[in-house]
Amino acid sequence: MNDRQYRTGVAPATANELVSAARTGLGDTLRSIVHFTPAEFDVLYVRGDLYGDPEAARDAKSRLVAIERSGFAEKPLRTAIGEESLGRTSVGPYRFTVRFHDDGFVVRLIEGDSGVLLTTDEMDVRAFEEAAVAVRGVLSA
Repeated sequence: MNDRQYRTGVAPATANELVSAARTGLGDTLRSIVHFTPAEFDVLYVRGDLYGDPEAARDAKSRLVAIERSGFAEKPLRTAIGEESLGRTSVGPYRFTVRFHDDGFVVRLIEGDSGVLLTTDEMDVRAFEEAAVAVRGVLSA
């Protein structure tokens, strides 16, 4: 059982559930899981072949979190645009963001005042929806 104290205030049991949900959905392609709020972040998981120590992982993820915090401002706007009464042209509510890079992906999911970043190696993008649904279920519980 995880008894670590997190800067974001996420409960250890919730942190474990987030890791489990993401690992189940994304398997060995999963590189890292970061839980973040508008003010803090915690690295919940880093695959063993990455980074030399936890502090190196935290340093690397701090730049990514700084950029992805914009999602707290974007989500209401993207949801409003997606839900506008435009008949058949509506794309529906915003769910999550996938950023494509040459050698992998960054997935950002925000629920309330909590967000999760998942980084992966290259993979079939259809797996992201399964993982995002499972992670959102943990965050909204």
